[in-house]
Amino acid sequence: MTHPENAAPPAPKSAAETQSGKTPNAPEAHRRPGEAVFAVLVVLASLGLLYSAYGISGFEALSAPGSVPMATTAVMSIAAIAVLIQTLRRPARDAGSFFRVILPPNVIIAVVLLVLYALALNPLGFLPTSAVFLILSIKILGRRTWGFSALVGLLSLIAIYLIFRIVFTVLMPAGIVPEGEMLAWLRGLFGKGV
Repeated sequence: MTHPENAAPPAPKSAAETQSGKTPNAPEAHRRPGEAVFAVLVVLASLGLLYSAYGISGFEALSAPGSVPMATTAVMSIAAIAVLIQTLRRPARDAGSFFRVILPPNVIIAVVLLVLYALALNPLGFLPTSAVFLILSIKILGRRTWGFSALVGLLSLIAIYLIFRIVFTVLMPAGIVPEGEMLAWLRGLFGKGV
């Protein structure tokens, strides 16, 4: 018989248990906002992919080109339907938290920044557009100082540019920056290696 002072201490609770009061993999008691809509969309996408896979070769034979895609999408459709049924069985949470959970301000800001980036990429070019995008993203979403945001944004841009433009020779929209002249200057500075 062990004495209380010799007994092993209780196992510490994980961070997930202490924050939520539940075990990490326990099923949610309530449906999250937007979860049912998302489950329906996954079922529809799965069924659409199954129909598309059937269009490859139909049910000709087990060795037909469409048999593996059909089997895969059939399993995906069955799993999606099972998830939808489980989701619909759980009661919904309050509807007021939909935008707080699904579309918080950071997500809206990121989407707006990405749309502006896409619109400005061709007229302004890769370098200035990416510099502004990275600096603003770090400043607004990371809540950092302007100096930190500019330093990290520009260093990231230099790394991205060197990897994709110089190493992999991916063409980027030039825009307002005289990139050709810059690359010619670098070639003259370092020789033919660039």
